[in-house]
Amino acid sequence: MADRRSLPVPDGLEGERLDAALSRLFGLSRTRAAELIVAGDVLVDGSTAAKSDRLHGGAWLEVILPPPPTAPMPVAEPVPGMHIVYEDDDIVVVNKPVGVAAHPTTGWTGPTVIGGLLGTGHRVATSGAAERQGIVHRLDANTTGAMVVAKSEHAYSHLKRAFKERTVDKRYHALVQGHPDPHRGTVDAPIDRHPVGDGRWAVVAGGKESVTHYDTIEAFRAASLLDIKLETGRTHQIRVHMSALRHPCVGDMLYGADPTLAARLGVSRQWLHAVSLAFEHPATGEWVSFTTAYPDDLAHALKVVAAES
Repeated sequence: MADRRSLPVPDGLEGERLDAALSRLFGLSRTRAAELIVAGDVLVDGSTAAKSDRLHGGAWLEVILPPPPTAPMPVAEPVPGMHIVYEDDDIVVVNKPVGVAAHPTTGWTGPTVIGGLLGTGHRVATSGAAERQGIVHRLDANTTGAMVVAKSEHAYSHLKRAFKERTVDKRYHALVQGHPDPHRGTVDAPIDRHPVGDGRWAVVAGGKESVTHYDTIEAFRAASLLDIKLETGRTHQIRVHMSALRHPCVGDMLYGADPTLAARLGVSRQWLHAVSLAFEHPATGEWVSFTTAYPDDLAHALKVVAAES
């Protein structure tokens, strides 16, 4: 059922574009806000308006918000290229291939880690929302590497707490453009949705605390291979922070990478791999560590960039 909202425009939105104001008030993307305006589902002082109209404090705003989309359920089917790194009664660690999401989300029609596990007969914890049962952390669909999924309810609770309390050691390797200066450092910059509302994230004042530690493993002529440790785990965190340093991940065109370099190295997505994951085992209390090899496309790009140096 649609949600009808009526409210005065807050004084803090005086002079704001209508689409931008709707985005801020209701957490919509600018694109979705514009669609509601065009559809006539937004009235300002009883009249339809254009998305670029500027608002006045105290104007009466009436909005018909669509019902939230229903979260899709996982499809149990094997995922080609998704290998089991380790498994016991409590956890399963996978090496996630490119093009695979952690769990189903609205708008994603591709394969998922949870669906791949269910499709090959693996049991997962029933804790968590139905579409992401057993999922305790995520990787971007086009980021490869180590990912742990809880199989028991105890493991789910233990690992969720470990990730929240930042006791999990998450290591990534990233091939970034150019040479970061200093070659070792920390990026401590808050992240939130990009003001443009186009699906990107950005360093934004007032965003969520985000801390990334990096160290140069090897510097090549056109790029540098970095070892990265995440202290926090925000969406697109490494990609956003590297872009903010003006050294985006090779192939990450969404965040400003050079398409010419990406083509030369044969990379069609961000060069970013979750190389290792270490944590206290939820059942034994033992510190366990798992590593994953680079997939073929990233290994090939690294070989090419090294040969050019």
